Amino acid sequence: MPAPLYPKSIRWWPAIAVAALMLIVLSVIWIPERPNRQMQVMPTILVCSIGSLLLCLWFFAFSRASRKIRVRGLSILILLIILTVSLFQIRGFTGDLAPKIEWRWSSVTAISVAGQSSDGPDIDYPQFLGPHRNAILDKIKLESDWDQNPPKLLWRVPVGEAYSAFAVVGRSAITQEQKGEDETVACYDLLTGKEKWRHSARARYGTAIAGIGPRATPTISGDRVYSFGATGILTCLDLETGREIWSRDTVKETDARVKEWGISGSPLVLDDKVIVSPGGQNEQSLMAYHRETGDIIWGDGHARAGHSSPSLVSIAGMDQILIFNRGQVAGHDPISGKLLWEYPWNEMTQHVAQPIPLPDDRIFVSTGYGIGSELIQIAKNSRDEFTAERIWKSPRLKAKFANMVYKDGYIYGLDDGVLVCLDLVDGQRKWKRGRYGHGQLILVDDLLLIQTESGDVVLVDASPDEHNERARFPALGSHTWNAPTFAAPYLLVRNDREAACYELALKKIN
Repeated sequence: MPAPLYPKSIRWWPAIAVAALMLIVLSVIWIPERPNRQMQVMPTILVCSIGSLLLCLWFFAFSRASRKIRVRGLSILILLIILTVSLFQIRGFTGDLAPKIEWRWSSVTAISVAGQSSDGPDIDYPQFLGPHRNAILDKIKLESDWDQNPPKLLWRVPVGEAYSAFAVVGRSAITQEQKGEDETVACYDLLTGKEKWRHSARARYGTAIAGIGPRATPTISGDRVYSFGATGILTCLDLETGREIWSRDTVKETDARVKEWGISGSPLVLDDKVIVSPGGQNEQSLMAYHRETGDIIWGDGHARAGHSSPSLVSIAGMDQILIFNRGQVAGHDPISGKLLWEYPWNEMTQHVAQPIPLPDDRIFVSTGYGIGSELIQIAKNSRDEFTAERIWKSPRLKAKFANMVYKDGYIYGLDDGVLVCLDLVDGQRKWKRGRYGHGQLILVDDLLLIQTESGDVVLVDASPDEHNERARFPALGSHTWNAPTFAAPYLLVRNDREAACYELALKKIN
């Protein structure tokens, strides 16, 4: 009679104890609802790693298994390690800081489809988050039945690593990419995906967690393109040819420093000024450069830069530049750059999502990492000084780096990856459903067009009544943090490896 494969002498109780302890600890981590999902993911990785090491230690040192079984187990373990390293790679991390594991040989094949139905977009999308830098498009209606009117793929091309989005004017679709040691600005034909020109500069930013490449989206104004690289290089290019007109190293000349996730704010073009946030001290936090020459016009503020972009808003009867810095939300005079007001914010977290200006001189601000949201009232006192005071605070929407939109008294945004509708009256949640990950969204009339972190694009009703997902299709094949661009009817999506353009069906507006 053959000897049993697992002898009775094997000591099983240590392995059972380790497995049971792992199960208990993981239950403690995941069963309670926590305000910060990454603080569940990271301990889970740690627990699984320590548990695996303890099980290996038990098997090889304390299990009392025969030498033959232990040698066979070691061989299998080594083979699994070799196969894993050979077949898979860790390509950065998700928004919850879980490692992204991909096949080593995965690649993108360029596709171009003929037969486009127009010569260009009905509307331009010339900068980050659209014409008004608020991710809102009105006077456009989407067909929401994608079974009857499916999105039409026009092209798909491989691109360099970056978290930039596209800016579109006419048939020029412009984004930023990392190509080896060069940071590049690339212009593609909107309808074919063919490269029209590319400008390169020697610069590179990248870390294991933050990823590689530029973060900001170029801004198109007139016949100029303005790009802001991840190391702080501000460049003015000719729209038609990509020829460099001027360039400034904003981090070096303001004595700032590149943040832990790279320079991310997109340039704001206002009249004769290009405004960026390098985050230097001594009145150099927010800087304005002449759009034609690159000469400094003004600088002001003292805070380190956050990861949001400057935007022009009207508050308390005055146009202001709104910026979310490290440790504060602030308003500046667009003519002089003078700091008008500031509101303190937690410095121990990243400030990414755009603050939202609201009716009645209010501002909605949100961050992730367990912090949440606040509604702020801006006012001007009898001495013509601005004040900023909190109306309410809520933990029910924590926008880590997904931008939010406002519609009819409600805020829609991704709360650590789950879509939320928040009532502005008191900060209470109307509903929370749909795990779309740390993606991005655009409000198109009464529909939320959401680019999910997994690569899908979905349509959801912008309604406080309930969460209603209308349609979905797989736009990209892998992890996506980049904001979508909708130069109607053309939807451009991209991530750190591929870009694609789809034509979406529109409804006629009477």
